[in-house]
Amino acid sequence: MNLTIPIPSTRKERADATREAILHEAERVFAATGFRAARLEDMADAVGIRRPSLLHHFSTKKMLYDAVEQRIFENMHVACEARTADVEDPTARLLAHLDAWLDFFVARPTAARILQRLVADTAVQQDNPMEFSSVALEDMDRTLAYGIARGTFVPLSTMTFINGVAAGILFFVCNSRQVGEQRRYEPSDPADMAVFRTLLHKLARTAVLP
Repeated sequence: MNLTIPIPSTRKERADATREAILHEAERVFAATGFRAARLEDMADAVGIRRPSLLHHFSTKKMLYDAVEQRIFENMHVACEARTADVEDPTARLLAHLDAWLDFFVARPTAARILQRLVADTAVQQDNPMEFSSVALEDMDRTLAYGIARGTFVPLSTMTFINGVAAGILFFVCNSRQVGEQRRYEPSDPADMAVFRTLLHKLARTAVLP
């Protein structure tokens, strides 16, 4: 799918718009093929530019991949902050945090696929696997610590909670077309999403409440 770039008035605006279009298409390609198989030429073609123009913005494929990953986790953080900032009850805050992640990934399944690829392929970020994901992990650190400090939650590590509860979001978003027609569902369908959200909330309460 070609992404139409608006026609901004200044050189900087044009460069920024092109960079944003590159990131958009790169996320789509990396999600579909993974880092190794992704081709810069395909991304450039989708944006409507040539490969040298893409390299003007991102000089290597790894630099482009890093920018895509960083943007995903920063956007996750913004979505989480918007949903949890004014929620005082610890349990309501935790459920709002999970809802923010669920809604984010359902709306942006390319991001969910990239995160699943990150878990499966440790070689991509082997030097510093938490370089960009730390902001999301720290968000959940704070949400759980908030409930533990108030005596609402039992002591529980962030990774136990993410692995046991929150990680199911990625499978819900990515797995719908991998299970055959009889088991197929649509993550963005309100009914399917409501069933999964209810289960997610039950799992979260079971994990953290005494």
